[in-house]
Amino acid sequence: MLRGAHGWIVLVVLLAGTPVMSQMSGARTGMDRKDPRFDTLVPKGAALEQLAAGFAWSEGPVWDRKTGALLFSDIPNNVINRWTPADGITVFLKPAGYTGSEPFTGREPGSNGLTFDAQGHLVLCQHGDRRISRLNADRTFTTLVDRYEGKRLNSPNDLVYRSDGTLFFTDPPFGLPDPAESELGFSGVYRVAEGRTELVTDELEGPNGIAFSPDERHLYVGNWQDDRKVVWRHDLETGAGEVFFDMTDASGEDAIDGIKVDRAGHLYVCGPGGVWVLSPDGDHLGTLAFPEAPHNLAWGDDDGRTLYVTALTGVYRLRVAVPGIRPE
Repeated sequence: MLRGAHGWIVLVVLLAGTPVMSQMSGARTGMDRKDPRFDTLVPKGAALEQLAAGFAWSEGPVWDRKTGALLFSDIPNNVINRWTPADGITVFLKPAGYTGSEPFTGREPGSNGLTFDAQGHLVLCQHGDRRISRLNADRTFTTLVDRYEGKRLNSPNDLVYRSDGTLFFTDPPFGLPDPAESELGFSGVYRVAEGRTELVTDELEGPNGIAFSPDERHLYVGNWQDDRKVVWRHDLETGAGEVFFDMTDASGEDAIDGIKVDRAGHLYVCGPGGVWVLSPDGDHLGTLAFPEAPHNLAWGDDDGRTLYVTALTGVYRLRVAVPGIRPE
């Protein structure tokens, strides 16, 4: 590993389209420290490390504590990859999001968000199949939800389990070959419990990343919409929703994608220009800049203090001070 005194990252030349193991790559790691509290979360000596590169579009990472591996989606290639320190990148599952026999006509056939249920099964958002499924031991899928009020879902994007086993997920139309194919006609945030699928809110145009506050009272949802880049906070006790943080005027082409929360309630949000770190009260503490646009995150390693980030063509990690909330 090559790392300078100021956290420089050394450029690695890649073969186009070929996943490559690398230890450091890109440009200088940027950390915009806006508030002293940021230093208690991301120490000044922290350095960004690239683990692998060359993917079409990496997304939906989750840490498998049983095997000490990172799983993540490569959406256009319809595959879930697996990374370990010993083996590097291997294919874990293909096909991952579209399992049909006819050619998929869109650009996002694969899986997106991944998580684990209480029994340790991998649960995945499948764009191409327009459903959320559980992966069984024999590598078959069990559909958990694919419809709301008799109509097919759009393309489930990200998901999270509450400690009582209730599944919450987002369903924008981004994975559809043509948005006109939407049977619902809107984008929704849903919960699934005891076989029932209920709409939590339809107030967001592009609901994307999703995460709980530590007490599970609030559900955070990122909105992927160019003219409304907001983090939405929904109070699950009262049913009221509100804008928690607005990034609409921030520079950067991307809107809001993945969200993760640490055990102290800080939010790590993939937004314009990098990963934004927000306090539980909604203060912007700082931003982690990446060599490419970050799209989703996962807490990993035994202590939960490593932040794994899928950033379009590469996968990165960064050690932080406060452990994150992780799926069991």
